[in-house]
Amino acid sequence: MRHSFRFSGTGGQGLITAGIILAEAALLDDKLAVQSQSYGPEARGGSSKAEAIISDEPIYFSRVICPDTLLVMSQEAANKFIADRDEHTTVITDTLFVTDVPGKYGKRVDLPITHTANTVCGKTLFANIVALGAVVALTKCVSKEAILKAVLNRVPKGTEEANTKALEAGMALIEK
Repeated sequence: MRHSFRFSGTGGQGLITAGIILAEAALLDDKLAVQSQSYGPEARGGSSKAEAIISDEPIYFSRVICPDTLLVMSQEAANKFIADRDEHTTVITDTLFVTDVPGKYGKRVDLPITHTANTVCGKTLFANIVALGAVVALTKCVSKEAILKAVLNRVPKGTEEANTKALEAGMALIEK
């Protein structure tokens, strides 16, 4: 099993943290993982992306050329990071911010990610964890136990309950 991911959006949405958490969850499941990130020079508001590759076999090239799963959390990200996709790529969008995904891709899954974070946790800043829950539920790339443990390892103290709710809410978006 080898699966590549690209999480893209706007700086400040927590997508780099989400990529790190996903890679950590893979390691907790005794899989191999690499993770990378890039972002614009702006502290917030510029484009950002996190990439991860999870595999049962050695990973010889650590760059995502064509993601199996592409999460887009802003229209700018949809326009900027869609170029490397192909007809097998699953594109997950946040319906609050993304209306158009140009080009061809395999499957599109439109989800109310930010709306769910606001409704379930009372703040949109949990959208990255909602998105992570949806990605894991959709791809089954790591176990629920591993992703929960990785989330709890990485989130600020005092936010564990809200992040657990956000993760479960993201999974529920797919498991309906």
